[in-house]
Order: sequence, then C-alpha cells, then structure tokens
Amino acid sequence: MPISYYIVLSVTLFCIGIVGVLTRRNAIIIFMCIELMLNAVNLLLVAFSKMHHLNLGAGNPTLASEAQVFVFFIMVVAAAEVSVGLAIIVMIYRNTHSVDVNFLNRLKN
Repeated sequence: MPISYYIVLSVTLFCIGIVGVLTRRNAIIIFMCIELMLNAVNLLLVAFSKMHHLNLGAGNPTLASEAQVFVFFIMVVAAAEVSVGLAIIVMIYRNTHSVDVNFLNRLKN
C-alpha cells in the first residue's frame, strides 16, 4: 500500500482529534481526542518506519526500528497521561458532580 494512504488517514484522525479537543466540554471526551491524536502520530511513525525499512533494505535493521521505539515511548507516556488524567477527573467529579471543563473555572476560589 502506498504511504499516501497512511498519511491521509493519519492527518484525518489528527484533525478529528483537534476538533474534538477544541469543541467538546466533557473532560473524558477531551482525553479520548488527545489519545486519538497520539495514535495518529503513532500510525504515521510506524508507516514511515516501514517505508524507510523497505527503502534501506535489510542492510541495517536498527535504523528502521528507531521510529517504532518512539512509538513505544509515546504509548507509555499516553498510558501515564490517561491514568493521571482519569484520576484527576474522578476527584473532580466526586467534588463537583460534573466533568464539564467550563465548570472548572469556578474552582479557583
């Protein structure tokens, strides 16, 4: 499959994530959109890694796997972000009985 299909899919997923972050008020949906954007980047990194590996041949396999190592680190950071973010959302919901991010401005006092 050509790399352009992966690029179009990744850009589409990333744009959907950006629109979701900018337009939604629910904190859980915002976290899901951030995860969607991270997965779009992961898809693009793996696609470029595969293309780079095919262009290099089997001469140096360590150069082609560097992007996949970055994908692994992005997945680890995303998992940590979700666990901390969901813990914060649960604590906010326990105090305010709402996960609306506009409601969080009232918590400054």
